[in-house]
Amino acid sequence: MCLPFCRVSGYRSSGVTGYATRILGLGRLLGRRTAFAREVSGMTSTHDDERTDRRRGGLTMRDIAALAGVSSKSVSLVVNGLPGVGEQTRLRIQELIEQHGYTPRAQAQGLATGRAFLIAHVFNNPNPEYLMLMQQGLLDALEETGHALVSFPMQRDDPQFLDRLRSFVDRHRLDGVVFTSSVSEDRRIRPLMEDLGVPYVRVAAKALDTRPRSVVGGDRAAAGLAAEHLYALGHREIAMVAGPPSFLSARERQSGFLATLEGFGAALAPSLIKGGEYTFASGLAAGESLLGGPQPPTAVFAANDEMAVGVMQAAQRAGLRVPNDLTVVGFDDFSIATRVFPRLTTVRIPTREMGRLASLKLLQRAQGTSCAPGELIIRETSAPPRS
Repeated sequence: MCLPFCRVSGYRSSGVTGYATRILGLGRLLGRRTAFAREVSGMTSTHDDERTDRRRGGLTMRDIAALAGVSSKSVSLVVNGLPGVGEQTRLRIQELIEQHGYTPRAQAQGLATGRAFLIAHVFNNPNPEYLMLMQQGLLDALEETGHALVSFPMQRDDPQFLDRLRSFVDRHRLDGVVFTSSVSEDRRIRPLMEDLGVPYVRVAAKALDTRPRSVVGGDRAAAGLAAEHLYALGHREIAMVAGPPSFLSARERQSGFLATLEGFGAALAPSLIKGGEYTFASGLAAGESLLGGPQPPTAVFAANDEMAVGVMQAAQRAGLRVPNDLTVVGFDDFSIATRVFPRLTTVRIPTREMGRLASLKLLQRAQGTSCAPGELIIRETSAPPRS
């Protein structure tokens, strides 16, 4: 569980199960600034820092200074783009830095430049796998810049939402903020962040801000893939378990799914659309309601994988076999999709890639708003209806 405010350093892995995080309280980070200050000022470097740099095979600031025949303070001034060094000396130091691949630590630079080298992720999505994938993507881009990631959960219905957000951004000298669903959907974010003068990016199911400040998930088009799949299989008695209406992603997935079916002339009756909360329990309840009648649907699309697995449980309780009697399709392609039997057919959206794009846009290293489109992943829970 993440602390209310924490600093996260991540290590990349191809899968969520291999993802490791190290969480440090901000107080611990601040407690180290004395050591960082010594390096920046050129007075001395800590023995631990020297040993760490040498174990990594890199040179220290002191080494660069010795090669250039100058003080460590001069090297620090050049690294941080500060005045106080002659032009010839500056060029000599820069050549040595490039020649030996010296990389200064971001925290040490921060003390000299007044920057904290922190990027914040502000969220309220309770799904742990979504958070892990999103933060993996954010860190994929940030690790090349030396920035640390700060995780800050908030609730949109908190009466102190704006005051807390303003205080958080002001207090920690952030280089930027990434807002993800559903906090990103709050209209008050844009005027607040513009007033604070801090760069930000909003990740959402559709564009909610200017192009440089938006990363779009494309949930509407992705949900249409599920509708196309079910219709192509021959299903006409189709039902849907929708997500919570307060989430833009849920509204976009529902509208995309229904619009695609309507385009085929297969509009759903209101009785075949049940509300859910993006949880297993709500999917189970919706599934029991849909499958308990005399003429149950032959296929169900659930707006996320957890609800889809709940529908599969309801089918089992009703004596229905998946996919022989009922096709089930989910959305997200989180790990639960391959940990159930039969494995779940679902729609994959590039959550990790969205996080990476958000970081790149925040650092002004990317221009687009969308990642790769959603992808239908066909597994064992889909089949044609029984004749």
